[in-house]
Amino acid sequence: MGQSKTNALLVALLDQAYNTASWHGTSFRGTLRGLKLPQLLWRPSADSHNIWEITLHVAYWKYIVWRKLTDAPKGGFPRRPSDWPRYHASPTVTHWKDDLMLADAMHRQLRDAVRRFPDSRLDKKPAGSKWSYAQLISGVAAHDLYHTGQVQLLKRLLRESR
Repeated sequence: MGQSKTNALLVALLDQAYNTASWHGTSFRGTLRGLKLPQLLWRPSADSHNIWEITLHVAYWKYIVWRKLTDAPKGGFPRRPSDWPRYHASPTVTHWKDDLMLADAMHRQLRDAVRRFPDSRLDKKPAGSKWSYAQLISGVAAHDLYHTGQVQLLKRLLRESR
């Protein structure tokens, strides 16, 4: 069975928000290109999230939507705490690359599930959710774009603070 036009559109939305070119500007993945550890770890205030934390948060919510689409059991996300996972206590470039690979893997896993998801179920709601599958999928794309803007703002604030 081939991918429906609706599923293809949802996959395109996910990709445009996360890692492909689009009319709106950079994607989430694009906004991370070329960043160094000091930029990834910088925060404008003690109670603000940094770019590294945001990246793990984006990966986590892709996992959550994937889990709802596939009925996978809870507990499969490899980092803790779940929603705003911590990065390594002594972060290195290698740790960053590992976490970036995790985010990329969560994106690929989600887009593959969306591609295979039955079109007839897109307007249904998963158990315990007030949002339909289609709303969850488009919502996680919007979530990526929200955090793309947040990362861009953090990069600007860092430049202006120097």
